[in-house]
Amino acid sequence: MSQTLDAGAGDVPDYPQLLGHPRPLWMLFMTEFWERFAFYSVSWALALYIVAQFYHGDAAGQGWASSIFGAYTALIYATGIFGGWVADKLIGYQRSILLGAAVMAAGLFTIMLPDRQMLLLGLALVIVGDGLFKPNISSMVGQLYGRDDPRRDRGFTLFYMGINAGAFVAPLLTGWMASYFTSTPLEQNYKLVFAAAGVGMLLSLLWFWFGRRSLRGVGRPAAGSENRLRVVWVLIGVVMAVPLVYLLLSRIGAAGLQWLLGLLFVGVATMLVVEALRHDRIQLDRVIAMLIIFAFNVLFWMFYFQLGTSFNFLAENLVDRQMFGGWVFPVGWFQSVSPLAILLLAPPLTVIWGALARRGLEPSIPRKFGLGLVFNGLGFLGLMYGLSRLLDVHGLIPFWPLALCYVLQTAGELCLSPIGLSMVTKLAPPRLVGLSMGGWFLSLAVGGNLSGLLAGRISGESGMTAASALSGFTFSFWLLAGAGVLLLLIAPLINRLMHGVR
Repeated sequence: MSQTLDAGAGDVPDYPQLLGHPRPLWMLFMTEFWERFAFYSVSWALALYIVAQFYHGDAAGQGWASSIFGAYTALIYATGIFGGWVADKLIGYQRSILLGAAVMAAGLFTIMLPDRQMLLLGLALVIVGDGLFKPNISSMVGQLYGRDDPRRDRGFTLFYMGINAGAFVAPLLTGWMASYFTSTPLEQNYKLVFAAAGVGMLLSLLWFWFGRRSLRGVGRPAAGSENRLRVVWVLIGVVMAVPLVYLLLSRIGAAGLQWLLGLLFVGVATMLVVEALRHDRIQLDRVIAMLIIFAFNVLFWMFYFQLGTSFNFLAENLVDRQMFGGWVFPVGWFQSVSPLAILLLAPPLTVIWGALARRGLEPSIPRKFGLGLVFNGLGFLGLMYGLSRLLDVHGLIPFWPLALCYVLQTAGELCLSPIGLSMVTKLAPPRLVGLSMGGWFLSLAVGGNLSGLLAGRISGESGMTAASALSGFTFSFWLLAGAGVLLLLIAPLINRLMHGVR
């Protein structure tokens, strides 16, 4: 089957149905569940581990930890561009996913070694592996449906539940392991977190390996590209890419990386526009609409990714986590609030979107994105209130403003992120769906790196204070709210560019 058909532009196999969707969707659901378990285990612990292991708990380490987390997050998503291209042009989606999973697992176990260089090497392996894995498994969800199948958006929302089921379980289990599993110092307990992440990634690899036959050839290499020697060449490329990513993490710095990501974004946009020009004006307009949405997506994730840095430092140092009976709420558990809210809200939201669609009232893609930005901003408004009005004599705010921020950000995420994945598969040029999905993740990369720069600015040289947090979160609210309102105002223009795609 050609890559064009794989991308969902033509016919798809007549899959058996389960709960109203193609049965392979649920195999991809669980593959993604375990990969996200691994990813979010590292995400909540990484910055805290760096401060504990390499700065002996000194808050002065928050700046470097934020920079590394931001660069790691950025490169995780930026490498998706190359992973999408590898799948589109060289080895197909299935082989890319399997190779990426194996490389990621190796990196997760390497992070356990208590050395800065090995930490960065392990992160480099995870980054390169995830670049092969993440955009391609998301692209495969779109390939299970015809381009005009009305279930596509709802299928992506269900798939997004798999992402967030893994994200929910990861901080609960590994946060407990880090806090209570042993009596060793905290930096030692974090190594158990990384070990659990490695096991989760191996489970993801095995799940896809045994379940891929249900795809009935979808995601296999394009005709003429079946030669397994191509996999060897891609593996050689991986071996060459890892030292490069290591140097980006260790040498170039967050500011330099931002310039590199910006140039990369321009390059991807140019390739998509050139490909669209080979089709017709409608395809060009759709690519332009997609790129506008990408720009607003950068802002959303710049502030959302504070969860791994400034929100963690806030929770650790400025939030009263004392609960009933003297029990202290683990820092990592805050990051289970958002995926729990998604698991609870995604099914009714799917029903609501479907009901509105039947009445012709479902919000368009740009309007959903605008709502996502506004909800994200409202989360920071809650933190502003807590930091300006609710500080106690110990300099701590109550538990609920941070928890509420996660819930409101979740509402915004549900309006935006699963819809964005579906949008790419509907607006992208048929021959470059994988590259387009890589472009989507590149917009997350730019936002992720900016998140590290912002978190570092909030922490400053001596660590986060209530005053610095209030200043940073106030800036966050006004920028998000303004961007959301602007997008809602220009939504009709973007809708015209999309030529009927909703």
